[in-house]
Amino acid sequence: MKEKIFEKSIELFGERGFNETSIQHIVDALGVTKGTFYYYFKSKEEILLGIHLRFIDDLLAKQSQIIHDGNKSCEQKLYEIVYMLIKNVETQAQSARVFFREMQNLSEGPHSQIFPKRDEFRLNLQRLIEDGIAKGEFRKEIQADIVTLGILGMCNWSYHWFDPQGPLTDQTVAKIYMDMILQGIKTD
Repeated sequence: MKEKIFEKSIELFGERGFNETSIQHIVDALGVTKGTFYYYFKSKEEILLGIHLRFIDDLLAKQSQIIHDGNKSCEQKLYEIVYMLIKNVETQAQSARVFFREMQNLSEGPHSQIFPKRDEFRLNLQRLIEDGIAKGEFRKEIQADIVTLGILGMCNWSYHWFDPQGPLTDQTVAKIYMDMILQGIKTD
């Protein structure tokens, strides 16, 4: 039941928003009582924190796997990370929506658990770009920190508009993004 409450909360927070979703909405959608909810969770914020932690921990694990693959170039790793972020829109659309849209609804304590992980993801990507610069795959004069923020902004915004059932596949979108990125950072 705990997982059902968690999953229904993701769905409702994604559709309605965190503030517009009450505990009553969640339990009504599942046909359970508030007592059942409170048996598993102390508050809506506890669920929201769980959504954030599960989402970012999953991204970090996938990113780590890509980055530590010694058989791939920095360009290939960058493509795989961009593709992973776009693919997440398909596989975890509501979680992504909640992650990016509802951060402001977490109090300071939960923020202190999420922000270091978000920073870790960003810094891992920045180090990959810096590694690509050092290896001569990417231009020396680019600013890795700004390029990183640009890539993340572009990919993270995709949850707003990318429709996995639409005319473009996740692979096509990732390729378009990579073409744009590489036009700006790749050496000749």
